[in-house]
Amino acid sequence: MIGGGQLARMTHQAAIALGQTLRVLAVDPADPAAQVSPDVVLGSHTDYDALRKVAQGATVITFDHEHVPTEHLDKLVAEGATVSPPPEALVHAQDKLVMRRRLSDLGAPVPRFAEVSNADEAAAFSSEVGGAAVIKTIRGGYDGRGVVLLDTPDQARDVAARYLADGVPILIEERVSMRRELSALVARSAFGQGSAWPIVQTVQRDGICVEVIAPAQDLSDKVAAAAQQLGLRLADQLGVVGVMAVELFETADGDILINELAMRPHNSGHWTMDGAVTSQFEQHLRAVLDYPLGETSARAALTVMSNVLGAPETPTMSVDERIHHLFARMPDAKVHMYGKGERPGRKLGHVNLVGKPGEDVASVRERANRASHWLSHAQWTDNWNEHGNTNGD
Repeated sequence: MIGGGQLARMTHQAAIALGQTLRVLAVDPADPAAQVSPDVVLGSHTDYDALRKVAQGATVITFDHEHVPTEHLDKLVAEGATVSPPPEALVHAQDKLVMRRRLSDLGAPVPRFAEVSNADEAAAFSSEVGGAAVIKTIRGGYDGRGVVLLDTPDQARDVAARYLADGVPILIEERVSMRRELSALVARSAFGQGSAWPIVQTVQRDGICVEVIAPAQDLSDKVAAAAQQLGLRLADQLGVVGVMAVELFETADGDILINELAMRPHNSGHWTMDGAVTSQFEQHLRAVLDYPLGETSARAALTVMSNVLGAPETPTMSVDERIHHLFARMPDAKVHMYGKGERPGRKLGHVNLVGKPGEDVASVRERANRASHWLSHAQWTDNWNEHGNTNGD
């Protein structure tokens, strides 16, 4: 697996159960996956020699992130390596303009967009769509980075001018009037078998996913089925092998539009570790190893995933002690920590809460978010005192 982050770490956990060894290309021995894998190659994903070293003797090469240069992957394939997803599919998750054009050609629902070669083009597009637009860097960018929201043509002109002056290729697209964000998580094997999990709602704050509600509530069966079929169709038409997340906008009118694609395990699928019959990490391995895919149905009526994001100030209480107190109060909380050093806003882990019989959505969300906040801040959002209270939740 190229990349040593938390996705590789959790994929390694699934590999153990399947009797597989996950070799990891990591930048640092302290990277999340490098801490747990017995087979680590140190190097950069932009260094072809490092990529070649990690590929030597491997059954298949897959990814923790999409930032490996496409030309390097093409060379690995030419030398006989199996790369999943293949470079010709992965490029659609690497290059937003390539993605938008290809999806348009396939008749998939996408916002109006345009490549920007000069600042006046950005201003003209913004004016055409009524002012509200979004400028995105064509390559790179994640968790809200490389994305600028615009309200006026003048803003579009100024932002575009800054990016282009720095030599950064950009596109502009209309800003969608949306009800919420959804995610369609699917998998496709090398054989061509496909599978889809229930459609989930993702909650964003400052461009970062903070919460996932599985399945998305108050979503019609028709729209949910259409979103699943869209994900499966695109995985097949793009030649994806592995897990793919299709990030979606549900518009105010009830339509769905594609925001972005991710061809790897995805934050919106972390709930599957405890809430689905087969986790996204096991399914990704099944797909790239060309095993028959696993069952994707939910184990309960509701699961909520809440990300543990670093607090503005690191608590004096150790993570170990925070986990101790959390389990004392919420024995049903499923904690997944990534082994990262704490810093503000950093994804340190996530908590999954599977709803109890009869428990409503608001209660599960409150408990999940209370748990993640406690793990990051060492503060209970309801001022609960673990020494003064004897009753649990």
